[in-house]
Amino acid sequence: MINVGIAGYGYWGPNLARSMAETGAARVEMIADQSKAARSRASLRHPSARLTGDLFEMIRDPNVDAVMIATPVQTHYDLAMAALKAGKHVFVEKPLTDNVATAQELVNEAARRNLVLMVDHTFIYTGAVQKISDLIRADELGEVYYYDSTRVNLGLFQHDVNVIWDLAVHDFAIMDHLIPSRATAISASAASFISDSPENMAHLTVYYESGAMAHLNVNWLAPVKIRQTVIGGSRKMVIYDDMQPSEKVKIYDRGASLNQDNYEHLISYRLGDMYSPAISSREALLAASEEFLRCIETGATPITDGHNGLRVVEMLAAASRSVERRGHPIDLVQLKVA
Repeated sequence: MINVGIAGYGYWGPNLARSMAETGAARVEMIADQSKAARSRASLRHPSARLTGDLFEMIRDPNVDAVMIATPVQTHYDLAMAALKAGKHVFVEKPLTDNVATAQELVNEAARRNLVLMVDHTFIYTGAVQKISDLIRADELGEVYYYDSTRVNLGLFQHDVNVIWDLAVHDFAIMDHLIPSRATAISASAASFISDSPENMAHLTVYYESGAMAHLNVNWLAPVKIRQTVIGGSRKMVIYDDMQPSEKVKIYDRGASLNQDNYEHLISYRLGDMYSPAISSREALLAASEEFLRCIETGATPITDGHNGLRVVEMLAAASRSVERRGHPIDLVQLKVA
């Protein structure tokens, strides 16, 4: 049985504690939060867990084997580094850190100590994304041409990060998992229409080595909640609508190609069938929690390991720099060297 400590019991911490308890392979040993009210809530849901207002006290505790961090992103580096240096395996709420240099340090430290460092990019563990991943790896879609995502809603406004770090981070993680090619550059424009608030809407373009492109629309000021992604391939296309209660993934046997046999080189269109495959309804966070425990026990590498988290932070940093330059594309390779 692996003893887990939860750092932060505000919005996401309760979900981490619940999912760990439900795995049956771990025990919530300690919960740390500076808020007395949060600790009171934790005591009702996890009466056997020890509570503390000192997060570093929990990290130092010899009975804690692994730490799950659900605190503001600015605190991730200090807490995760302290946990790694204390010999603990670490699970961090997305994003890994708030800058590339500190994310790289955590990856290096985890590798040096042979510890599991995992980032909670929960969408990767959904049945829908896993099904799309299977389709791409089986070459059913053919060459991936584009990824087009709309991720908008009314609120929740964040005070410590802008809409790119809050919403586009999900698509960056999904794209890193799905698209075989490497992202080479990012262009982003963003604006804030609420005074004294971070940017609340943004449009982003990601360029890939293969020639594929991704377009993202993220917004906290939309009248409705939309979570829809279109992925175009040379053979088939996919629509992934996370707001649908069923049939979240639809596969279209449709496309266009140049008719080489035609004298005028006209475009020929393929209009085949559409079908919706069965996907797992297993809770993504529970799957992620089980993945974390499995990797601790076996020494395997998590799907969303520190390197995946680092690549996502690199994309976030490039997008932020592009926003500062009013959409000028930022080369990811040059950013990494810098």
